[in-house]
Amino acid sequence: MIKFYQFFLLGALLLGSSACQKEDKDVDLDIELEASIEAASDGQGLAYFRMPSSDDYNNIPQDPNNRITTEKVTLGKMLFHETGIAIHAEKEGGMKTYSCASCHFADAGFQASRVQGIGDGGLGFGHNGEGRIRSMLYTEEALDVQPIRSPAALNTAYQELMLWNGQFGASGDNIGTETKWAEGTPIAKNHLGFQGIETQAIAGLEVHRLGLDMDFIRSSAYKEMFDWAFPEQEESERYTLVNAGLAIAAYERTLLANESPFQLWLKGQHTAMSEAEKRGALVFFSKAECASCHAGPSLASMRFEAYGMNDLYSCGEEIFGASLESSANLGRGGFTGRETDNYAFKVPQLYNLKDSPFYGHGSSFRSIKDVVQYKNAGVAENRNVPAERLSAAFKPLSLSEQEVEDLTNFIENALYDPNLKRYEPRNLPSGLCFPFNDPMAKNDLGCD
Repeated sequence: MIKFYQFFLLGALLLGSSACQKEDKDVDLDIELEASIEAASDGQGLAYFRMPSSDDYNNIPQDPNNRITTEKVTLGKMLFHETGIAIHAEKEGGMKTYSCASCHFADAGFQASRVQGIGDGGLGFGHNGEGRIRSMLYTEEALDVQPIRSPAALNTAYQELMLWNGQFGASGDNIGTETKWAEGTPIAKNHLGFQGIETQAIAGLEVHRLGLDMDFIRSSAYKEMFDWAFPEQEESERYTLVNAGLAIAAYERTLLANESPFQLWLKGQHTAMSEAEKRGALVFFSKAECASCHAGPSLASMRFEAYGMNDLYSCGEEIFGASLESSANLGRGGFTGRETDNYAFKVPQLYNLKDSPFYGHGSSFRSIKDVVQYKNAGVAENRNVPAERLSAAFKPLSLSEQEVEDLTNFIENALYDPNLKRYEPRNLPSGLCFPFNDPMAKNDLGCD
Protein backbone atom coordinates (compact mmCIF):
# COMPACT_ATOMS: atom_id res chain seq x y z
CA MET A 1 0.00 0.00 0.00
CA ILE A 2 2.86 2.34 0.89
CA LYS A 3 4.60 1.59 -2.37
CA PHE A 4 1.38 2.29 -4.29
CA TYR A 5 0.95 5.61 -2.46
CA GLN A 6 4.55 6.56 -3.19
CA PHE A 7 4.07 5.68 -6.87
CA PHE A 8 0.83 7.68 -7.02
CA LEU A 9 2.47 10.66 -5.31
CA LEU A 10 5.42 10.55 -7.72
CA GLY A 11 3.04 10.44 -10.70
CA ALA A 12 1.06 13.38 -9.36
CA LEU A 13 4.25 15.37 -8.83
CA LEU A 14 5.41 14.61 -12.36
CA LEU A 15 2.06 15.57 -13.82
CA GLY A 16 2.01 18.73 -11.74
CA SER A 17 5.51 19.57 -12.84
CA SER A 18 4.57 18.97 -16.48
CA ALA A 19 1.48 21.17 -16.15
CA CYS A 20 3.54 23.92 -14.52
CA GLN A 21 6.13 23.72 -17.27
CA LYS A 22 3.41 23.99 -19.90
CA GLU A 23 1.83 26.90 -18.07
CA ASP A 24 5.21 28.62 -17.80
CA LYS A 25 5.81 28.02 -21.51
CA ASP A 26 2.42 29.52 -22.38
CA VAL A 27 3.14 32.56 -20.23
CA ASP A 28 6.53 32.98 -21.90
CA LEU A 29 4.86 32.73 -25.32
CA ASP A 30 2.27 35.33 -24.34
CA ILE A 31 4.96 37.71 -23.10
CA GLU A 32 7.06 37.21 -26.24
CA LEU A 33 4.05 37.63 -28.51
CA GLU A 34 2.93 40.80 -26.76
CA ALA A 35 6.42 42.29 -27.21
CA SER A 36 6.40 41.31 -30.88
CA ILE A 37 2.99 42.92 -31.41
CA GLU A 38 4.14 46.04 -29.57
CA ALA A 39 7.05 46.35 -32.02
CA ALA A 40 4.82 45.72 -35.04
CA SER A 41 2.33 48.36 -33.91
CA ASP A 42 4.83 51.24 -33.80
CA GLY A 43 4.33 51.46 -30.07
CA GLN A 44 0.54 51.47 -30.07
CA GLY A 45 0.39 48.03 -28.48
CA LEU A 46 -2.36 45.43 -28.51
CA ALA A 47 -5.10 48.04 -28.93
CA TYR A 48 -3.86 48.72 -32.46
CA PHE A 49 -5.10 45.28 -33.54
CA ARG A 50 -8.27 44.99 -31.43
CA MET A 51 -11.75 45.16 -32.97
CA PRO A 52 -14.65 46.78 -31.14
CA SER A 53 -18.02 45.14 -30.56
CA SER A 54 -20.28 45.29 -33.59
CA ASP A 55 -22.68 47.63 -31.82
CA ASP A 56 -19.95 49.93 -30.52
CA TYR A 57 -20.57 52.45 -33.29
CA ASN A 58 -18.38 55.15 -31.74
CA ASN A 59 -15.32 52.94 -32.20
CA ILE A 60 -16.11 51.52 -35.64
CA PRO A 61 -14.53 53.57 -38.47
CA GLN A 62 -17.30 55.30 -40.39
CA ASP A 63 -17.93 57.87 -43.07
CA PRO A 64 -18.72 61.24 -41.41
CA ASN A 65 -21.37 61.70 -44.11
CA ASN A 66 -23.07 58.42 -43.18
CA ARG A 67 -23.11 58.02 -39.42
CA ILE A 68 -23.91 54.49 -38.27
CA THR A 69 -27.22 54.09 -36.45
CA THR A 70 -29.09 51.02 -35.29
CA GLU A 71 -31.92 51.88 -37.67
CA LYS A 72 -29.60 52.09 -40.69
CA VAL A 73 -27.88 48.84 -39.75
CA THR A 74 -31.24 47.06 -39.40
CA LEU A 75 -32.41 48.29 -42.81
CA GLY A 76 -29.06 47.54 -44.43
CA LYS A 77 -28.97 44.02 -43.02
CA MET A 78 -32.26 43.24 -44.71
CA LEU A 79 -31.47 44.95 -48.02
CA PHE A 80 -28.06 43.24 -48.22
CA HIS A 81 -29.77 39.83 -48.18
CA GLU A 82 -33.02 40.78 -49.91
CA THR A 83 -33.59 38.82 -53.13
CA GLY A 84 -36.85 40.72 -53.61
CA ILE A 85 -34.96 43.77 -54.90
CA ALA A 86 -33.41 41.81 -57.80
CA ILE A 87 -35.79 43.49 -60.25
CA HIS A 88 -33.48 44.31 -63.16
CA ALA A 89 -32.44 40.80 -64.12
CA GLU A 90 -31.38 40.21 -67.70
CA LYS A 91 -33.98 37.45 -68.07
CA GLU A 92 -37.42 36.95 -66.55
CA GLY A 93 -36.19 33.77 -64.88
CA GLY A 94 -33.59 35.75 -62.99
CA MET A 95 -36.05 38.14 -61.34
CA LYS A 96 -35.89 38.13 -57.53
CA THR A 97 -33.32 35.32 -57.40
CA TYR A 98 -30.13 37.03 -56.14
CA SER A 99 -28.89 39.65 -53.67
CA CYS A 100 -25.74 41.40 -52.42
CA ALA A 101 -25.24 38.34 -50.22
CA SER A 102 -25.09 36.10 -53.30
CA CYS A 103 -21.38 36.83 -53.59
CA HIS A 104 -20.84 37.83 -49.93
CA PHE A 105 -22.59 35.49 -47.50
CA ALA A 106 -21.76 34.62 -43.92
CA ASP A 107 -20.88 30.94 -44.30
CA ALA A 108 -18.25 31.86 -46.89
CA GLY A 109 -16.69 34.55 -44.71
CA PHE A 110 -18.76 37.13 -46.61
CA GLN A 111 -17.09 36.12 -49.88
CA ALA A 112 -18.33 33.88 -52.68
CA SER A 113 -17.75 30.19 -52.05
CA ARG A 114 -16.68 29.39 -55.59
CA VAL A 115 -13.82 30.52 -57.76
CA GLN A 116 -15.97 33.36 -59.13
CA GLY A 117 -19.22 34.72 -57.75
CA ILE A 118 -22.34 34.60 -59.95
CA GLY A 119 -25.32 36.85 -59.25
CA ASP A 120 -27.92 37.25 -61.98
CA GLY A 121 -27.83 34.30 -64.35
CA GLY A 122 -26.76 31.70 -61.84
CA LEU A 123 -28.53 28.64 -60.51
CA GLY A 124 -28.16 26.56 -57.39
CA PHE A 125 -26.16 26.76 -54.21
CA GLY A 126 -24.81 23.30 -53.40
CA HIS A 127 -23.68 22.70 -49.83
CA ASN A 128 -22.07 26.10 -49.25
CA GLY A 129 -22.26 28.06 -52.46
CA GLU A 130 -19.79 25.90 -54.36
CA GLY A 131 -22.64 24.47 -56.47
CA ARG A 132 -23.56 27.74 -58.18
CA ILE A 133 -23.65 27.24 -61.98
CA ARG A 134 -24.61 29.26 -65.04
CA SER A 135 -28.23 29.10 -66.13
CA MET A 136 -28.60 27.86 -69.70
CA LEU A 137 -30.99 30.79 -70.26
CA TYR A 138 -27.99 33.13 -70.03
CA THR A 139 -25.13 33.61 -72.43
CA GLU A 140 -21.73 34.23 -70.86
CA GLU A 141 -22.04 37.90 -71.80
CA ALA A 142 -25.39 38.21 -69.99
CA LEU A 143 -24.13 36.87 -66.66
CA ASP A 144 -23.53 39.18 -63.72
CA VAL A 145 -19.93 38.25 -62.86
CA GLN A 146 -16.70 40.08 -62.11
CA PRO A 147 -13.38 39.42 -63.92
CA ILE A 148 -11.64 39.09 -60.54
CA ARG A 149 -12.13 37.24 -57.25
CA SER A 150 -14.97 38.67 -55.13
CA PRO A 151 -13.31 40.41 -52.15
CA ALA A 152 -14.69 39.82 -48.66
CA ALA A 153 -17.22 42.23 -47.16
CA LEU A 154 -15.92 41.21 -43.73
CA ASN A 155 -13.97 43.83 -41.74
CA THR A 156 -14.30 46.42 -44.51
CA ALA A 157 -14.83 49.20 -41.96
CA TYR A 158 -11.03 49.47 -41.96
CA GLN A 159 -10.81 50.13 -45.71
CA GLU A 160 -11.25 53.67 -46.93
CA LEU A 161 -11.29 52.57 -50.57
CA MET A 162 -12.97 49.49 -52.00
CA LEU A 163 -12.25 46.75 -54.55
CA TRP A 164 -8.88 45.21 -55.40
CA ASN A 165 -7.95 48.36 -57.36
CA GLY A 166 -9.41 50.80 -54.83
CA GLN A 167 -11.57 52.55 -57.42
CA PHE A 168 -14.49 53.26 -55.12
CA GLY A 169 -14.20 56.13 -52.65
CA ALA A 170 -13.79 59.90 -52.94
CA SER A 171 -11.17 60.30 -50.23
CA GLY A 172 -7.71 59.09 -49.24
CA ASP A 173 -5.52 57.89 -52.09
CA ASN A 174 -8.31 58.60 -54.59
CA ILE A 175 -7.93 62.34 -54.17
CA GLY A 176 -6.33 63.39 -57.45
CA THR A 177 -7.94 60.61 -59.52
CA GLU A 178 -11.08 62.62 -60.31
CA THR A 179 -10.43 62.49 -64.07
CA LYS A 180 -10.97 58.73 -63.84
CA TRP A 181 -14.47 59.10 -62.38
CA ALA A 182 -16.07 59.02 -65.81
CA GLU A 183 -19.74 59.81 -66.12
CA GLY A 184 -21.82 56.87 -67.23
CA THR A 185 -19.61 54.42 -65.32
CA PRO A 186 -20.03 53.02 -61.79
CA ILE A 187 -16.93 54.97 -60.72
CA ALA A 188 -18.87 58.21 -61.30
CA LYS A 189 -20.57 57.51 -57.96
CA ASN A 190 -17.35 58.81 -56.38
CA HIS A 191 -18.67 62.28 -57.17
CA LEU A 192 -21.23 61.80 -54.38
CA GLY A 193 -18.32 62.35 -51.99
CA PHE A 194 -18.59 59.23 -49.83
CA GLN A 195 -15.89 56.81 -48.72
CA GLY A 196 -15.39 53.47 -50.43
CA ILE A 197 -17.92 51.25 -48.65
CA GLU A 198 -20.74 53.72 -49.19
CA THR A 199 -19.76 54.38 -52.81
CA GLN A 200 -19.45 50.70 -53.65
CA ALA A 201 -22.80 49.89 -52.02
CA ILE A 202 -24.57 52.63 -53.97
CA ALA A 203 -22.88 51.76 -57.27
CA GLY A 204 -23.22 48.04 -56.67
CA LEU A 205 -26.99 48.15 -56.51
CA GLU A 206 -27.11 49.32 -60.12
CA VAL A 207 -24.15 47.25 -61.32
CA HIS A 208 -25.68 44.08 -59.94
CA ARG A 209 -29.15 44.77 -61.33
CA LEU A 210 -30.89 45.54 -58.04
CA GLY A 211 -33.50 48.22 -57.51
CA LEU A 212 -36.35 49.57 -55.40
CA ASP A 213 -39.94 49.05 -56.49
CA MET A 214 -42.12 51.50 -54.58
CA ASP A 215 -45.10 49.14 -54.51
CA PHE A 216 -42.82 46.56 -52.87
CA ILE A 217 -41.50 49.15 -50.38
CA ARG A 218 -44.95 50.43 -49.42
CA SER A 219 -46.46 46.96 -49.03
CA SER A 220 -43.71 45.63 -46.77
CA ALA A 221 -41.86 46.50 -43.58
CA TYR A 222 -39.27 48.34 -45.67
CA LYS A 223 -41.24 51.60 -45.75
CA GLU A 224 -41.19 51.83 -41.96
CA MET A 225 -37.51 50.82 -41.84
CA PHE A 226 -36.59 53.56 -44.34
CA ASP A 227 -38.63 56.02 -42.26
CA TRP A 228 -36.72 55.06 -39.09
CA ALA A 229 -33.32 55.10 -40.81
CA PHE A 230 -33.71 58.46 -42.60
CA PRO A 231 -36.22 60.50 -40.57
CA GLU A 232 -34.53 63.80 -41.41
CA GLN A 233 -35.36 63.51 -45.11
CA GLU A 234 -38.61 64.38 -46.85
CA GLU A 235 -40.67 61.31 -47.76
CA SER A 236 -40.42 62.24 -51.42
CA GLU A 237 -36.62 61.83 -51.22
CA ARG A 238 -36.34 59.00 -48.70
CA TYR A 239 -36.82 55.75 -50.63
CA THR A 240 -33.85 55.92 -52.99
CA LEU A 241 -30.98 53.73 -54.14
CA VAL A 242 -28.55 56.16 -52.52
CA ASN A 243 -30.20 55.72 -49.13
CA ALA A 244 -30.43 51.98 -49.67
CA GLY A 245 -26.69 51.95 -50.36
CA LEU A 246 -25.96 54.06 -47.28
CA ALA A 247 -27.92 51.64 -45.10
CA ILE A 248 -26.14 48.64 -46.62
CA ALA A 249 -22.79 50.33 -46.01
CA ALA A 250 -23.68 51.03 -42.36
CA TYR A 251 -24.51 47.34 -41.95
CA GLU A 252 -21.30 46.22 -43.70
CA ARG A 253 -19.22 48.33 -41.31
CA THR A 254 -20.53 46.22 -38.42
CA LEU A 255 -19.37 42.93 -39.99
CA LEU A 256 -16.40 42.33 -37.69
CA ALA A 257 -14.67 39.04 -36.87
CA ASN A 258 -14.39 40.08 -33.24
CA GLU A 259 -15.11 36.62 -31.78
CA SER A 260 -12.03 34.99 -33.30
CA PRO A 261 -9.41 33.47 -30.94
CA PHE A 262 -6.81 36.14 -31.75
CA GLN A 263 -9.28 38.93 -30.98
CA LEU A 264 -10.18 37.21 -27.70
CA TRP A 265 -6.47 36.84 -26.89
CA LEU A 266 -5.94 40.55 -27.58
CA LYS A 267 -8.66 41.25 -25.02
CA GLY A 268 -6.92 39.21 -22.33
CA GLN A 269 -8.24 35.66 -22.85
CA HIS A 270 -4.83 34.07 -23.26
CA THR A 271 -6.20 30.52 -23.42
CA ALA A 272 -8.21 31.40 -26.54
CA MET A 273 -5.22 30.55 -28.75
CA SER A 274 -3.33 27.27 -28.79
CA GLU A 275 0.42 27.05 -28.38
CA ALA A 276 0.85 26.39 -32.12
CA GLU A 277 -1.32 29.42 -32.97
CA LYS A 278 0.75 31.60 -30.66
CA ARG A 279 3.94 30.38 -32.31
CA GLY A 280 2.39 31.21 -35.68
CA ALA A 281 1.44 34.67 -34.45
CA LEU A 282 5.06 35.20 -33.43
CA VAL A 283 6.17 34.29 -36.95
CA PHE A 284 3.51 36.62 -38.38
CA PHE A 285 4.54 39.62 -36.28
CA SER A 286 8.28 39.05 -36.31
CA LYS A 287 10.30 36.91 -38.74
CA ALA A 288 7.81 36.90 -41.63
CA GLU A 289 7.10 40.64 -41.23
CA CYS A 290 3.49 40.08 -42.33
CA ALA A 291 2.31 43.02 -40.24
CA SER A 292 4.29 45.43 -42.39
CA CYS A 293 1.38 45.14 -44.85
CA HIS A 294 -1.32 43.34 -42.87
CA ALA A 295 -1.87 45.83 -40.07
CA GLY A 296 -4.60 47.20 -37.84
CA PRO A 297 -7.67 45.34 -36.53
CA SER A 298 -8.51 43.68 -39.86
CA LEU A 299 -4.88 42.80 -40.67
CA ALA A 300 -5.22 44.67 -43.97
CA SER A 301 -4.09 48.07 -45.20
CA MET A 302 -4.70 50.63 -47.89
CA ARG A 303 -1.44 49.70 -49.58
CA PHE A 304 -1.37 48.27 -53.09
CA GLU A 305 1.27 45.60 -53.60
CA ALA A 306 2.38 43.48 -56.58
CA TYR A 307 3.03 39.89 -55.56
CA GLY A 308 2.90 38.41 -59.04
CA MET A 309 -0.13 36.16 -58.49
CA ASN A 310 -1.99 34.74 -61.46
CA ASP A 311 -5.17 36.33 -62.80
CA LEU A 312 -8.66 34.84 -62.78
CA TYR A 313 -8.74 33.89 -66.46
CA SER A 314 -5.91 31.39 -65.89
CA CYS A 315 -7.21 29.80 -62.67
CA GLY A 316 -7.91 26.44 -64.33
CA GLU A 317 -11.64 26.27 -63.58
CA GLU A 318 -14.71 27.40 -65.50
CA ILE A 319 -14.89 31.17 -65.33
CA PHE A 320 -16.79 33.85 -67.25
CA GLY A 321 -15.99 37.36 -68.38
CA ALA A 322 -12.29 37.22 -67.51
CA SER A 323 -9.53 37.36 -70.10
CA LEU A 324 -5.87 38.18 -70.69
CA GLU A 325 -6.92 41.62 -71.96
CA SER A 326 -9.02 42.60 -68.93
CA SER A 327 -7.94 45.82 -67.23
CA ALA A 328 -8.74 44.10 -63.92
CA ASN A 329 -5.44 42.22 -64.32
CA LEU A 330 -3.58 45.52 -63.91
CA GLY A 331 -4.87 46.08 -60.39
CA ARG A 332 -4.52 49.67 -59.19
CA GLY A 333 -3.01 50.66 -62.52
CA GLY A 334 -6.17 49.58 -64.33
CA PHE A 335 -7.98 52.36 -62.47
CA THR A 336 -5.38 55.14 -62.16
CA GLY A 337 -3.76 54.60 -65.55
CA ARG A 338 -0.34 55.01 -63.94
CA GLU A 339 2.18 52.47 -65.13
CA THR A 340 3.84 52.41 -61.71
CA ASP A 341 0.53 51.14 -60.26
CA ASN A 342 0.28 48.20 -62.67
CA TYR A 343 -0.16 44.72 -61.15
CA ALA A 344 -0.51 46.13 -57.62
CA PHE A 345 -3.58 44.97 -55.70
CA LYS A 346 -5.00 46.15 -52.40
CA VAL A 347 -3.73 44.25 -49.36
CA PRO A 348 -6.68 42.05 -48.25
CA GLN A 349 -7.98 41.35 -44.74
CA LEU A 350 -7.07 37.94 -43.28
CA TYR A 351 -10.01 36.78 -41.16
CA ASN A 352 -12.17 33.71 -41.91
CA LEU A 353 -10.19 32.83 -45.00
CA LYS A 354 -10.81 29.09 -44.69
CA ASP A 355 -14.54 29.62 -45.24
CA SER A 356 -13.91 29.92 -48.98
CA PRO A 357 -11.02 27.92 -50.48
CA PHE A 358 -9.83 30.37 -53.14
CA TYR A 359 -7.07 32.88 -52.54
CA GLY A 360 -5.47 35.76 -54.39
CA HIS A 361 -7.15 38.24 -56.71
CA GLY A 362 -7.24 35.54 -59.36
CA SER A 363 -8.27 32.62 -57.12
CA SER A 364 -4.99 30.96 -58.07
CA PHE A 365 -4.44 29.25 -54.70
CA ARG A 366 -6.55 26.57 -53.04
CA SER A 367 -5.31 26.63 -49.46
CA ILE A 368 -3.94 29.09 -46.95
CA LYS A 369 -0.79 27.01 -46.72
CA ASP A 370 -0.31 27.37 -50.49
CA VAL A 371 -0.30 31.16 -50.08
CA VAL A 372 2.10 31.03 -47.12
CA GLN A 373 4.49 28.79 -49.08
CA TYR A 374 4.23 31.08 -52.12
CA LYS A 375 5.15 34.14 -50.07
CA ASN A 376 7.87 32.22 -48.28
CA ALA A 377 9.47 31.26 -51.61
CA GLY A 378 9.15 34.80 -53.01
CA VAL A 379 8.98 33.68 -56.66
CA ALA A 380 6.24 35.19 -58.86
CA GLU A 381 3.90 32.78 -60.67
CA ASN A 382 2.49 35.30 -63.18
CA ARG A 383 4.83 35.65 -66.15
CA ASN A 384 2.97 38.75 -67.32
CA VAL A 385 4.18 40.77 -64.32
CA PRO A 386 7.55 42.43 -65.00
CA ALA A 387 10.11 41.81 -62.27
CA GLU A 388 10.59 45.56 -61.77
CA ARG A 389 6.89 45.88 -60.84
CA LEU A 390 7.06 43.35 -58.00
CA SER A 391 6.81 44.70 -54.47
CA ALA A 392 10.00 45.07 -52.48
CA ALA A 393 8.15 43.20 -49.73
CA PHE A 394 7.84 40.14 -51.98
CA LYS A 395 11.03 38.29 -51.21
CA PRO A 396 12.09 34.90 -49.77
CA LEU A 397 11.26 34.74 -46.06
CA SER A 398 13.47 31.76 -45.14
CA LEU A 399 10.78 30.25 -42.92
CA SER A 400 11.35 26.68 -41.77
CA GLU A 401 8.77 23.97 -42.46
CA GLN A 402 7.60 24.22 -38.84
CA GLU A 403 7.28 28.01 -39.08
CA VAL A 404 5.21 27.63 -42.24
CA GLU A 405 2.93 25.18 -40.41
CA ASP A 406 2.61 27.48 -37.39
CA LEU A 407 1.94 30.56 -39.49
CA THR A 408 -0.71 28.68 -41.46
CA ASN A 409 -2.28 27.52 -38.21
CA PHE A 410 -2.46 31.09 -36.91
CA ILE A 411 -4.11 32.46 -40.05
CA GLU A 412 -6.40 29.49 -40.52
CA ASN A 413 -7.62 29.05 -36.96
CA ALA A 414 -6.70 31.97 -34.68
CA LEU A 415 -8.16 34.41 -37.22
CA TYR A 416 -11.39 32.44 -37.54
CA ASP A 417 -14.65 33.76 -36.11
CA PRO A 418 -16.97 30.71 -35.87
CA ASN A 419 -20.18 32.69 -35.50
CA LEU A 420 -20.62 34.98 -38.51
CA LYS A 421 -24.20 33.72 -38.86
CA ARG A 422 -25.07 36.26 -36.15
CA TYR A 423 -24.94 38.89 -38.88
CA GLU A 424 -27.64 37.24 -41.01
CA PRO A 425 -31.36 37.96 -40.63
CA ARG A 426 -33.58 35.05 -39.64
CA ASN A 427 -35.93 35.94 -42.47
CA LEU A 428 -36.64 38.79 -44.86
CA PRO A 429 -39.61 41.18 -45.04
CA SER A 430 -40.38 39.65 -48.45
CA GLY A 431 -40.36 36.13 -47.04
CA LEU A 432 -38.08 35.09 -49.91
CA CYS A 433 -35.09 32.78 -49.69
CA PHE A 434 -31.53 34.14 -49.46
CA PRO A 435 -28.72 34.46 -50.50
CA PHE A 436 -30.30 32.98 -53.66
CA ASN A 437 -33.92 32.44 -54.54
CA ASP A 438 -33.90 30.47 -57.80
CA PRO A 439 -35.67 27.07 -57.71
CA MET A 440 -32.45 25.02 -57.64
CA ALA A 441 -30.91 27.12 -54.88
CA LYS A 442 -34.13 27.02 -52.84
CA ASN A 443 -34.01 23.24 -52.98
CA ASP A 444 -30.33 23.21 -51.96
CA LEU A 445 -31.01 25.64 -49.12
CA GLY A 446 -34.16 23.88 -47.94
CA CYS A 447 -36.28 26.97 -48.57
CA ASP A 448 -39.11 25.29 -50.48
